[in-house]
Amino acid sequence: MNDDVRNIVLGVVAAGVSAALGWLARTFLWRRRLRRVQGFFGLPDHSESLLVVNRDAGGTDLTVTRYDVFALLELSALIKDCRAHAQVVAHDAARQGFGERTEFCVGGPASNRRMAAHLESLLPGVRVNTDAEPGPERGAFRIGGETYRMDPGRTEYVLLARLTAGERRDARPVFLFCGQRSITNQAATRYLARNHERLARRYGSGSFVLLLKVVNSQAYGPDVVELVADVTRAARTPLPEPDPTSFADA
Repeated sequence: MNDDVRNIVLGVVAAGVSAALGWLARTFLWRRRLRRVQGFFGLPDHSESLLVVNRDAGGTDLTVTRYDVFALLELSALIKDCRAHAQVVAHDAARQGFGERTEFCVGGPASNRRMAAHLESLLPGVRVNTDAEPGPERGAFRIGGETYRMDPGRTEYVLLARLTAGERRDARPVFLFCGQRSITNQAATRYLARNHERLARRYGSGSFVLLLKVVNSQAYGPDVVELVADVTRAARTPLPEPDPTSFADA
């Protein structure tokens, strides 16, 4: 074997080794990122999760608004990326505890009994005005000592929460998307899809409750979302007994 042939062979071998090492490095980084995302969502390979859907507040049958359907699609894509599976369950048929499977609960307490139960047991510092009559207090959030009223189509609020209950280290989280209107539910799921890696770095596998503001949804849809505050402490601190005039006086 002359020098030219030997150099060609060595070059081919070196290129092959470099390509193999590059593939291994990319695979390692991809798997590490996947495990981090799976840990944040509580969705290991082939695990099961629940998508709890609400009911259109104006209907008697299980009818889901189109924005809530879009929210479910956003969540389904996240679940698929984690190589997990989802089961869609109506809010009034999800009669089970939490911690066994990751749960994604969509909709406000007026249209989602499951959400109402979660707010009562997990977020005692949050109250939502569920009065069906039109008025400035309809859908208003009370969190701690602050009240957040919506201006439909212009300024609306939604809670995005990741919560775990009890001391079990293997307990799966429940994610809440509690908005003042259905378009805000989609805005919260889209915010989670875009920012879950940043949220995972900040909160790890811990609980958090974020108050988001959806800006000018009549023009921008669910795309323009601002983080108002991390309200975890206020949301988990029980409020005093409600005063029937509390929203009116706020």
